[in-house]
Amino acid sequence: MDRKLSSVAESPTPKEEGGSAGSSVALRTKLYFGAGAGGEAASMWTFNALLLIFYQQILGLPAGMASIALGIAILADAITDPLIGAISDRFRSRFGRRHPFLFLAPAPLALCVFLIFHPPAFVVDSQTLLFAWLCTFTVLQRTFQTFYVVPHLAMGAELSTDYIERTRIMSFNNLFTLYGGMLMHVMVWFVIFGFFFADQGGQLHRPAYTWTILLACTIILVSIFACAWGTRDQIPRLLDNQIEDGKQFSFVSFYSDIWSVLQNRNYLYLLVGLFFLSLTIGTHETLAIFMGTFFWELSPYQIGWLIIGGIIGTHVGFFFAARLHRRFDKRLTISVSAFGLSIFWSMVVNLTLLGFAPANSSWALVGMIIFFGIFSSGFGAVLNISVMSALADIADQQELNTGLRLEGIFYSARAFFAKAMNAVGHVVAGYALEYYVMLPPGSVPGEVSEDVIFRLGVVDGPLAMIGGIIAGFVYFGYRLDKSTHQQIRRLLEARANGSGAS
Repeated sequence: MDRKLSSVAESPTPKEEGGSAGSSVALRTKLYFGAGAGGEAASMWTFNALLLIFYQQILGLPAGMASIALGIAILADAITDPLIGAISDRFRSRFGRRHPFLFLAPAPLALCVFLIFHPPAFVVDSQTLLFAWLCTFTVLQRTFQTFYVVPHLAMGAELSTDYIERTRIMSFNNLFTLYGGMLMHVMVWFVIFGFFFADQGGQLHRPAYTWTILLACTIILVSIFACAWGTRDQIPRLLDNQIEDGKQFSFVSFYSDIWSVLQNRNYLYLLVGLFFLSLTIGTHETLAIFMGTFFWELSPYQIGWLIIGGIIGTHVGFFFAARLHRRFDKRLTISVSAFGLSIFWSMVVNLTLLGFAPANSSWALVGMIIFFGIFSSGFGAVLNISVMSALADIADQQELNTGLRLEGIFYSARAFFAKAMNAVGHVVAGYALEYYVMLPPGSVPGEVSEDVIFRLGVVDGPLAMIGGIIAGFVYFGYRLDKSTHQQIRRLLEARANGSGAS
């Protein structure tokens, strides 16, 4: 615990729900705030689910080169995250410090997503040019996505000061992330790949991707603009949260703010945990479509049904996250959720490798994947909600100790670490695909050798679990509980009211 808080452990405890003015947020605001996550989800769905198989199997770019390009994009994104966070923290305008970024981002983001999947013929004919094209537009995609995501999450932290209400707000963000990904998943696997292009190879047929990407671009534009427009009535109140130290953004202030937040021990435990967890997530995201297509030999229609596990699990997480925080607090919830996510995400792969899963292409196998997917998605939803809510609490702690509100820095620096290791996960999975699994371009499901399939399962099963399990142990170091946060809020409110508390 930070020194400034060492004396508050014996202070009177306020009411459980916090109760400060403005702590409760209208349902309408929560819905509009959450809606913006649908655009991010659509953009990320194309990046995580389709990019590698599109470039490796359809365009013929080696998996190693493709994964390096994706890793470069994610690392560039990680670098821009804290930069955009710092800029938005100190941004000044009559529209506040977050909303200008929300209005700026969607159009160029949608354009970049479209161009990634539509390289000109002369580019496709050269592996060097194709690699450069993929690098350029994935970097731009991730950059413009950052222009939206970081200010959006920072705004979510500013909407309420209440410990539990913040969990509810971030629950809506998580829920609409599900809805955006779900809409993409259902429309692509059931309609585009599974119906209109089923006879031409589905996900292995290039023209099918045009309609997929047009759908993604539409979701990006509509959802992000809806979020920006629907929350504009919050701008007058959010203006009160602007940093008033008289400093404009500079690289000196940027590095100073970064150094300041890295002194927070609770924040460091979340970062280190995320460091390992992202290895697990990056590996699974990279290999997901390869697992469905080649490891389990599922049809597009069967892959489409796998979303059921995510739908049920995420809704369970949405409804229970706040309840778990009341009962067990955020620390235990975060740690257990990391264990659950890692174990259940790899469960069916591990059972298949051991010979305990139903036959490939069977609906019994689909049912098993859905069943365990409910648990992994539920734990994942609770974990994401909990961490996002905890970051807002840490921002309060930092304000008490330094006098500055740096939500943008906290969320963006966290994203930096997550994406840096997520990039490593993508690169490792891509290189494993090329040099260990050795899946050749143009492969046909059901005609790949058993050795190749086994090696693919080893990477996505037991190896992918390791990072997430380590993360679960690291998260136990987080110490900011409900009672401590209530004391922090009491001191901040006393300071704001001019009582002299510090």
